[in-house]
Amino acid sequence: MNSGKNHFLLSLLAALTALGTAEAAGTSGNTVPKVVVNILIDQLRTDYLNAFMPLYGNEGFRRLMEDGRVYSQAEYPMIKPDRASATATVATGAPPSGHGIIAQKWMDRSTLRPMFCVDDPAYQGVGTTDGTSPRHLGLSTMGDELKVATEGKAAVYGIAPFREAAVFSAGHAADAALWIDEQTGLWCTSNYYTPTLPTWVSTYNERFGIDKRLKATVWQPSSELVGNFSYFLSGEQHAPFKHKFKGDDRFSSYLTSGFVNQEVVEMVKACLRGTAVGMDAFTDYMAVTFYAGNFKHQPTDIAPIELQDIYVRLDGAVADLISAIEHRVGHNNALFVLTSTGYADEETADLSKYRIPSGTFDMQRATALLNMYLVALHGQGQFVETCIGNQIYLNHRLIEQKQLRMNHILEQTQEFLLTLSGVKDVYTSQRLMQGAWTPGISRIRSAYNPRFSGDIMIEVTPGWRCVNELTKENRLSRESYISFPIIFYGAGIAPSIVETPVSVDRIAPTISKSIRIRAPNACGTAPLF
Repeated sequence: MNSGKNHFLLSLLAALTALGTAEAAGTSGNTVPKVVVNILIDQLRTDYLNAFMPLYGNEGFRRLMEDGRVYSQAEYPMIKPDRASATATVATGAPPSGHGIIAQKWMDRSTLRPMFCVDDPAYQGVGTTDGTSPRHLGLSTMGDELKVATEGKAAVYGIAPFREAAVFSAGHAADAALWIDEQTGLWCTSNYYTPTLPTWVSTYNERFGIDKRLKATVWQPSSELVGNFSYFLSGEQHAPFKHKFKGDDRFSSYLTSGFVNQEVVEMVKACLRGTAVGMDAFTDYMAVTFYAGNFKHQPTDIAPIELQDIYVRLDGAVADLISAIEHRVGHNNALFVLTSTGYADEETADLSKYRIPSGTFDMQRATALLNMYLVALHGQGQFVETCIGNQIYLNHRLIEQKQLRMNHILEQTQEFLLTLSGVKDVYTSQRLMQGAWTPGISRIRSAYNPRFSGDIMIEVTPGWRCVNELTKENRLSRESYISFPIIFYGAGIAPSIVETPVSVDRIAPTISKSIRIRAPNACGTAPLF
């Protein structure tokens, strides 16, 4: 009896000793990381990521893919994400129907003019002329919840080449959201976050600002191998490129070049030098945005070698970022999370010459015809106020003055628009809010927010171009799936590959659980692990 009891006690002691050893080594999953680095790569695609793998080093993407937990089939919970809506969804763990950021631009019903998602004249730019705030973001973010949980002691920064990415990834309570101003090439912020630029940002601008280096900067392939490597089936040999940055668009061009991602890493390093990130007892949070789209948003067939070089330089930037953070806090004391914005710059090929069904759907013409139809039914008036993208905004005041039922007008609108060439389907606000649930309509509902979305959403037939002379829009309608991953690395996470499809709104609860805080306030999804 005693020998059995002694054996049990020895076994229990051995188990507790092993558990303590695992925790000390940071492999138990119970260790809270000192820093969370949430990396969002604008337009990252799995096919390109894998295609250029022979050109990468060993410490960037290869390291993440081999040593991280890789969810190979990620997707967004809504249709047609862009940089703004994707960033907000990753940060809040909720779709646009909750957080309100339906796109980079939408129509302001009070002015009938397009509104940029982070524009806010109530707050002045610091180092820029753009008044900016996250006031349209209607939910809390991971950074916000971390600030609440630590009573403001945790450091939270959003660092990105682009204004909307910096602001939405940082959230409402961040210490700063930092981005590169397209007019000056300098890092800047908004007095919503801080009345002046942090000293370490000003010092970087003064010593290493892009404006001081740009005249002598020439972008060429990073190696002869990159210049000669060709993944794209363009049918012709492309000569290695050589770009200088000149003219009024020199800074905006730089933001889509192979250099921009290293510029972001240098600002992260400046942040590490100038702050106490990762140096105290509280977990800190850095949201970092990189770029993997086309140079100047040109079609891939025009600048294929440039795109290859962007990915190769991006790989180096990722490696440098991981190295800098781990040098600061130690291996396995940082949690890295990487994913994509889930969309890509569109191609401009003329499909008609290949006899692929296509056409042009003119939003201005469609809204004019719709207004004429409603006038014929209900008398004179401007029933259609405006349109942007694929959305139409109706004149609620006129409809109310005429004592018409909105649901009846929406039904008539839907019936009429479905008769137009190039229209695949029409979704009214009534159909989205009250209609029957299906998997397909769920993603459309998730992209709709009654505060900012139009009353009617037109689904243009794939292969057709949706044009709008008023807003200067010209977009090709596509429903192709763009494959991209979610990767978790560090903090004792064991390597694995998960091929089950997962949605990016599960990143927020997973990070929140790992640092023992509440998930953002409208995040209704479960952690991934």
